[in-house]
Amino acid sequence: MSANADPPPEPAVPGEASPHAGRARHIPFLAMLGARLTHEADGVAVVQLDLRADLLNNHGGGHGGVVMALLDSAMANAALSKIDYSREVMTIDLHIAFMRPALGNLTATGRATGGGRTMCFCEAEITDAAGRVTAKAMGTFRYRAPGPSLAGE
Repeated sequence: MSANADPPPEPAVPGEASPHAGRARHIPFLAMLGARLTHEADGVAVVQLDLRADLLNNHGGGHGGVVMALLDSAMANAALSKIDYSREVMTIDLHIAFMRPALGNLTATGRATGGGRTMCFCEAEITDAAGRVTAKAMGTFRYRAPGPSLAGE
């Protein structure tokens, strides 16, 4: 992430859902993980998760799939907030750097950094409770018209 990026806005009440989180689609997988969207506005989104034993890898850190899901969710919601949730978004590409074990309470902050009418470029990072960066990501997202869920097809 850019060294000149502004810090994410603080949620109104730490740990509580954003007042706009109802605009985001319910994603059963993220709900099962316990991920919470705590901020999303103007191309910035924050997703938080308290790691549990069943979300850890064999080394005791957050499983890579959990880390990837948090980064993807933060970037997707950043892309959606950039357009005020007027369309949907699909992940096209995701690049992740795992920098240290993810431990404890995690905060994923995603930012929309560019793009146009049909695509959005984003970046995100995860920090632990001590503020240490555990992973960073860049992603490309495609906007699409709202439509029915693809589940069950």
